[in-house]
Amino acid sequence: MFTGIIESAGIIKEVISNGSNRSFWIESSISDEFRVDQSVSHSGVCLTVEEVDRRQHRVTAIEETLSKTNISNWKVGTQVNLERCLVVNARLDGHFVQGHIDTTGTCKERLDKKGSWEFEFQFPGEFASLIIEKGSIAINGVSLTAFNVKKKRFSVAIIPYTFDHTDLQHVQPGDAVNLEFDIIGKYILRRVTTGKYE
Repeated sequence: MFTGIIESAGIIKEVISNGSNRSFWIESSISDEFRVDQSVSHSGVCLTVEEVDRRQHRVTAIEETLSKTNISNWKVGTQVNLERCLVVNARLDGHFVQGHIDTTGTCKERLDKKGSWEFEFQFPGEFASLIIEKGSIAINGVSLTAFNVKKKRFSVAIIPYTFDHTDLQHVQPGDAVNLEFDIIGKYILRRVTTGKYE
């Protein structure tokens, strides 16, 4: 479980294909603090640390993950957002983020608001019931608030600190991003649509 508050940026240093899997060596300021078997959010995707070598660590994405996230677009030089799992006795500054991507969205518009940035994203309509006005959403693992919510589109505003310290600064119209909708909304929808369990 994560919060969507990004700890560090990582840079892809090497990409290794092995059958249908793809492994990545990532360099970051916190990689040397990781341990093997640790779960770390990589731009919203929960991946297991397999190896640590000084300021770099290695993770692997299997075919299922590659098909449902934007990881298949990662290459050497790509910046990714890193967050270690939630510490239970810590303050929860963002919202509950599982690191389980629901779908990808596409950036449709990026506006420089002279002090902040506004992005509009399009997403598959079947997820429309999972996003609400002023509700929480994780984009590439970053906890954000949605507004101007429509059936297949929504917007978010990015403050300078978040823009400067996450990979959102590189997102341009046409780019794919990882979307994870609010887990509380998912449980409520499940309860409402299935009625009482037998």
